Amino acid sequence: MKRTTPISEIMTTEVVTLNVADRLETAEKLFKKYKIRHIPVVKDKAVLGMLSYTDLLRISFADVSDDETSIDAFVYDMFSIQQVMARNLFMVAPNSTIKEVAELLSKKEFHALPVVEDNELVGIVTTTDLINYLIAQL
Repeated sequence: MKRTTPISEIMTTEVVTLNVADRLETAEKLFKKYKIRHIPVVKDKAVLGMLSYTDLLRISFADVSDDETSIDAFVYDMFSIQQVMARNLFMVAPNSTIKEVAELLSKKEFHALPVVEDNELVGIVTTTDLINYLIAQL
C-alpha cells in the first residue's frame, strides 16, 4: 500500500448532486434509488454544502416506513435543503493522498468529502471507499 496514492484513484466521479432549489422529497428519492448516504449540494459545479441521509432522518419519519406518506411530505415542506445541509465542509483535492483523507475522516464527525478542483466538484470520497481500498490491499 502506497502512502502517496492519490484519492482520485478511489473516489466516485459520477456524483449524484442536488441544488438548493430541490425539495427534500427529491433528496430522499435519490438516497433510496442510488443507495447512497451523502449528496453534495451544488450550484453549477461549485459545492455549497452536503446533505446526508442522517440529516434527512433527523427531520422526518422516513426511518419508520418506506411508504411515502403525507406526514413525510408535510415535514419535508417545512424545511429547505439549504436549512438542513451541512455548510462548513472540508473539501479535498484529487491529488490529496488516501492517507491524508483517511486521517481527516478519522478525526472528524463526517463520513464523506467532496473532491474539488478549480472550485468545481469532480468527485466524492467516503469512508466506504476507504474501507474498500484497504480490503483490496489485503
